[in-house]
Amino acid sequence: MSTLDKAASLPGQRTGSRPGDRPQRFAEGGGVLNVFSHGFLALWAAMIVLPLAWVVLGSFKTDSQINGSAWSWPDTFKFDAFGRAWEKGIGGFFVNTLIVLSGSLTLTMLLGSMAAYVLARYEFKGNRVIYYLFVAGAMFPVYLALVPLFFMVRNLGEVSPLLGLNSYLGLILVYVAFSLPFTVFFMYSFFRTLPTAVHEAAMLDGCSHTRAFFRIMVPMAKPGLISVGIFNVLGQWNQYILPVTLMQPTTAGEADHSMLAQGLVNLAFQSGYKSDAPALFAGMTIAMLPVLVVYLSFQRQVQAGLTSATLK
Repeated sequence: MSTLDKAASLPGQRTGSRPGDRPQRFAEGGGVLNVFSHGFLALWAAMIVLPLAWVVLGSFKTDSQINGSAWSWPDTFKFDAFGRAWEKGIGGFFVNTLIVLSGSLTLTMLLGSMAAYVLARYEFKGNRVIYYLFVAGAMFPVYLALVPLFFMVRNLGEVSPLLGLNSYLGLILVYVAFSLPFTVFFMYSFFRTLPTAVHEAAMLDGCSHTRAFFRIMVPMAKPGLISVGIFNVLGQWNQYILPVTLMQPTTAGEADHSMLAQGLVNLAFQSGYKSDAPALFAGMTIAMLPVLVVYLSFQRQVQAGLTSATLK
């Protein structure tokens, strides 16, 4: 027996194999994994797209068509349901939501990015304690704070009506308080990945800390800001429990500042025994369109912001 034969016959020794065996096995396993992952993604996409399409198509139908066949194609594309939904209050609720979202998103992004920048780039006593307090705030469920939050906002209204119940500013401050923890947590990790050479060069040239932040660090952090901004828009636009608790008229004749989520619920119960499903679907479509437009407009920036931390 030759030396090669003896080596091949020894127990525990690896016998010769063709070079293409292992890559082929890995390719077969990867193919199965790709089929499973693509199938799961296709199922997930169908679960998201089909309900949206059903709602949009339902806004162009009549009650009889919806009751007869929910998935049938509309006979004619008319926008009457959108007009009825707007006249029943969706227009006012839409404007209220835009006002609150504009103020809360601006304050959340400004204060959250500034706090995250200081915590990420400057070392001082109590830095980690403050950061962990923000992180702990993200784990606090909003439902536990509803009762004390109601009395707190009501007491603020006794000091100034602009901060009380059924006020834009009161709800804006509450939105900011509940959105800051996630914003600081996300932007803290993003600011930690940014290079320090440009910032140090600006400081050597006499740039102030405030100017360095707004002129250098904010443009560099644009993907992260857009990503966390999209998440805040989604969370605040679809918020229901906080407006229900804080945006109810307290006196007769007071203007109703309800949000869009409340308006959709009111629209569902307004008709009573007379059904107007197309108007409800039209209101839901009006509520979905701004969010879809914002996300599709900044889709690439969102992906860049979510992956930049791992790529760097």
